[in-house]
Amino acid sequence: MTDVTSAKTARRPHHWRRDLIELAALFTAVAVADAVANMIGHGPDGPFLLITSAVILVATATFHTWWARHHSHAPPAVITHTARGAEPAAAAYTQAATGPAGQDDVHETVLWRMRTTVKDTPGSLAALCIALARYGVDILTLQTHPLADGTVDEFLLRAPASLQAQHLTREISTAGGSSTWIERADAHDLVDTPTRVLGLATRTALDAAELPLALRQLLGRCTIHSLPAVTLTGRPLGDTPPVEGVLEDTVMRLRDPNGGAITIERPYLPFTPTEFARARALVELDARLGPRIPRSEDVLTLPEGNEITVRRADQSDVEAATAMHERCSDRTLSMRYHGPVGDAGRYLNHLLSPRFGRTLTVQTASGRIVALGHLLWDGDETEVALLVEDAWQRRGIGSELLGRLVALAVEAGCESVYAVTQSSNTAMVAAMRGLGLPLDYQIEEGTLVITARLDSTAVRPRSWFEQAER
Repeated sequence: MTDVTSAKTARRPHHWRRDLIELAALFTAVAVADAVANMIGHGPDGPFLLITSAVILVATATFHTWWARHHSHAPPAVITHTARGAEPAAAAYTQAATGPAGQDDVHETVLWRMRTTVKDTPGSLAALCIALARYGVDILTLQTHPLADGTVDEFLLRAPASLQAQHLTREISTAGGSSTWIERADAHDLVDTPTRVLGLATRTALDAAELPLALRQLLGRCTIHSLPAVTLTGRPLGDTPPVEGVLEDTVMRLRDPNGGAITIERPYLPFTPTEFARARALVELDARLGPRIPRSEDVLTLPEGNEITVRRADQSDVEAATAMHERCSDRTLSMRYHGPVGDAGRYLNHLLSPRFGRTLTVQTASGRIVALGHLLWDGDETEVALLVEDAWQRRGIGSELLGRLVALAVEAGCESVYAVTQSSNTAMVAAMRGLGLPLDYQIEEGTLVITARLDSTAVRPRSWFEQAER
C-alpha cells in the first residue's frame, strides 16, 4: 500500500510539464505545416521542400515518443517512509534485497514471534502491517488480546534473515506499537492456535501430569510452581487462591484441583486476560476429570530369570512405597535424600502426585515395590531421582528407570535433566554416564549435581532386560 501511494505522488509533478510540451509541439507542427504549404504553393522547389518537411516530422515524432517513454511512463522511484534515524538501515536492506542488477534475490528467511501493544483505534493494525510489508515481512498468524486501554497484537512472522530484530522493533515503535517483545520462533509455532490448544487439552485429559507442561507450552517461556496446601511438616503454606484465580500483571495464581495453588510467572512479558482465561480453562478441565494416569505396564525379565513390572505410579502407591522405604538401609536413603528421612509418607505423598512430575515404579511378581524413579518439574528445570531397595541393587534396575525417565523428559520437550546426589554415589554417576548424553558436573561440599543436555534425537538406551509378553 505504501509503494502504490508513493508512486502516485511521485508522478503528479510531471503532468503539467508534459501537457505544456505537447501543446507547444502541436503549435509548432501547425506553424511548420503552414510555412511548408506557402512555400510549396509559391516556390519552384515544392517537391524538395515536401520531402524535407516529412523527414522533419518523422524525426520530431520519434523524439517525442522517446521522451515520453523515458519520462512520463517510466517506473516511479519507490519512496519509503522510515523512522527517524532508521534511514541507513532501510537503505542497506533495500540494496541487499534488490542486488546490483535490480532483480530480487532468493533470501533465507527466519521465523519471529512478536507481540506489541497498540491503541484500540481504527487503522492502528493497518499501520503495523504497512511497517512490516515495507521490509518484506510476511504475517503468518495474528492473535489479538483486548485490554482495557488498548490491544495486544501477537504475530508469527516470516522475515528475511538479513533483517535484524532491533530494526524491526524500531519500525513497529514508529508505527504506533509499544512494549514490543520479539523472539525467534520455530516450525512448531506454525500450528494455528485453536489446533494447538485442543492438542494441549487432549494431553491434559489423558494424563494429569501433563497440566504443568501444557500450561508452559500454552504461555511460552514461563516458570510454573505447584504449591501444596501444607508443607511437608504439616504447616499451612499460604492462602489458597479463589476459584476464579488471580491475575497480577506477570503472575497468575490458580487453584490446584489437588489442593494448594499453581503459580505461573513470566517476568519478561505481562499476561493478558485472554491468556489467563485459557490457562484457567485447562485447570478447570483437569479438575473435572479428576486423578488419572496412563495404565500401561512393561514386564521385563532380569538376567537371573525373575520378572519385574515397570509402570507409572501415583498417590495410590504411597503405602507400598512407604513399606519399601522401611526396608531400605540408612545409607541408601541418605544417598537419595541427602540426609535423614523423617516421615517418609509425607515426602511420598508429594513426590507421587502427578502435579509435581512423573513417577515410575518397579514391582515384583508378588506386587512388592522395589524401586522408584522420579521426573520432577522444578520450575524451568527438570530433576531425576532414583531409589532402589538394597536387595535389588546392581541388577541394572536403576539404569533402566533412568533411561525411561529421560525418554519421558524428551517427550515432554525438556532441554535438560539434572540429578543431585553425593559425590560417593558411584552407581548414580555410572547410570548418568550410561545415557550417552553430554554431561555437566558441579560439586560443592560433597554434593554432586550432574546435568544431562537433551535434544530431539535423544533416546532411551537399549534395555538390559528381555521384555516379556503380557
